Amino acid sequence: MAATSGRVLVVDDSEAIRRLIRVNLELEGFEVVTAADGAECLEVVHRVAPDVVTLDVVMPRLDGLRTAARLRAAWETAHLPIAIVSACTPADLERGESVGVDGYLAKPFDPADLIELVRRLRAMDRPAAAAAGRRFAYDFGSAPHPIAQTLRDFALSEHAQELVPPDESRP
Repeated sequence: MAATSGRVLVVDDSEAIRRLIRVNLELEGFEVVTAADGAECLEVVHRVAPDVVTLDVVMPRLDGLRTAARLRAAWETAHLPIAIVSACTPADLERGESVGVDGYLAKPFDPADLIELVRRLRAMDRPAAAAAGRRFAYDFGSAPHPIAQTLRDFALSEHAQELVPPDESRP
C-alpha cells in the first residue's frame, strides 16, 4: 500500500461535497476524515490529528469562520493549515483572513485546484507566511473567481453604496 500524502479533515454540511472532496483527495494518496459541521469538526479534530482542515462557510450549528477562529484560539490546533472551500462573499474573505485562514478555494472548484490547495497548505510554513505578510497561501484556484473578484472590486470601488431596502429612504 502506498504511503499517504497526509490526513485532511473535510468539513461541509453537504454529503455530496464531502464525498466529492474525499474521492479526489484519496485518489492523490491523502487520508480523508469528514465532519458535517463545525461543531463535529471540533469534536473530532483532536482524535484524528489532521495535517490540513478544509471548511465550508455556511453550515448548521457552527459555521466555518467561527470554527476556524476556535481552531486558531486553541493551542493544540492553532498551527493547523485551514482552507475555506466555499462560495464566499468578500466580507467572508475578510473575516477568514482576520481569523487566520490560510487558503481559499471558490465553489464550484476544479478538482486539480483542490489538490493543489491541500498540497500547498500541507507544505506551508505558517509562521513564515504570516511574517511575509501573505494574505492567503492559495486562493481562488489559479486566478480569482470572476464573480468573487468582481464583487471584491466593486466593494472596494468608489461606486459602492450601502444597500437600502426599497421601502426605506436614505438618510
